Amino acid sequence: MRRAAFLGALAVAALLAAPASAQSLADAWKIIEGKRFVDLTHTFGVGTPVWAGFGPAAMSAASDPKTHEPYTIAKDGFRSTFYSMVGQYGTHIDPPAHFAEGGATMDKIPVKQMILPLVVFDATPLLGADPNHAWSVADIEAWEKANGQVPSGAFAALRTDMSKDWDANPERFKRQPFPAWSLAAVKFLVEQRGVTAIGHEALDTDTTDKMESETWLLQAGHWQIEVMANLDQVPATGALIVVAWPKVENGLGFPARAFAILP
Repeated sequence: MRRAAFLGALAVAALLAAPASAQSLADAWKIIEGKRFVDLTHTFGVGTPVWAGFGPAAMSAASDPKTHEPYTIAKDGFRSTFYSMVGQYGTHIDPPAHFAEGGATMDKIPVKQMILPLVVFDATPLLGADPNHAWSVADIEAWEKANGQVPSGAFAALRTDMSKDWDANPERFKRQPFPAWSLAAVKFLVEQRGVTAIGHEALDTDTTDKMESETWLLQAGHWQIEVMANLDQVPATGALIVVAWPKVENGLGFPARAFAILP
């Protein structure tokens, strides 16, 4: 894995070091197309776990507003679905405006922030002794001793393997408390390491119901992805994350699609 990561990084470095005239998106694609892609997004439906304050989604066949008859392929040549759900549903984005008056809404987040270097912190070795462990600055520093400093501009994801309960045990997935971030760790990543965004597997950022970490992050102008999947398939460093969401005017959150490109 380390040799593959090194060769992948070397290839990217060679591309970046080449004269501008020699660089092309075709060159970049030749590197990317041979890589492994990992979906970091859960499938969601009407039975998806969700915060009790929001409640489940409803999905039904879209209907003709004049006749109220559902559209069908047999009758109309097409079909469509009417969705009714809160924005913070399934794997989703929380933009700054979710918690911050005057914060950026999801349509204002630059598209350049939708592809970022990805680092993954693995909290699972700590959960046997502390099932609701709050990822700390000391944990980050220990991780950096093994993997190098978190790069500026990165997306930092916290692996807890909670995502394995998403389908297998939804009630356990919704448990409170659960392993997540400490406020000190989030502040450190933003202020000392310059990360662009964070992500995690749980429905919320914090191990407690005070929402201190989430409030601080969003009010500081950063965004996050909640309810991530398959972080156990992504290495600690060397991958890229690609994440996108609908461009809803003044949007305060929406289901997102995220995936990793492995080194």
